[in-house]
Amino acid sequence: MHTAKKVIFAFRNDSMCFIHVLLNGIDLHERGLGGKIVIEGDAVSLVPEMAEPDHFLYTQFEKARGLGIVYGACRACSMKLRVAEEIEKVGIALVGDMSGHPSMGGFIEQGYEVITF
Repeated sequence: MHTAKKVIFAFRNDSMCFIHVLLNGIDLHERGLGGKIVIEGDAVSLVPEMAEPDHFLYTQFEKARGLGIVYGACRACSMKLRVAEEIEKVGIALVGDMSGHPSMGGFIEQGYEVITF
């Protein structure tokens, strides 16, 4: 049995992919396996969309946020794609301890296994 905590790094601006990020993050969390979600790359553009109540990912996004498993969104990518202000308004932290980007190494040092989408 694998007991390492899991962190999901989501890079793609693709709602049909991101639904699996949310579902797996929630499932991993409920199983006691971490389930942290880091929103990176083009995926940061999804945050303002998912925060709208009429978006099909809204319910799962809000559940993940309520569970505290959305670690944050990449500061550098959010700035580059001009969604940083909207992400902060949603209440998602902008993170970037590695030249403005979230570090996978920091999670690995804390015992996390990194999963990418």
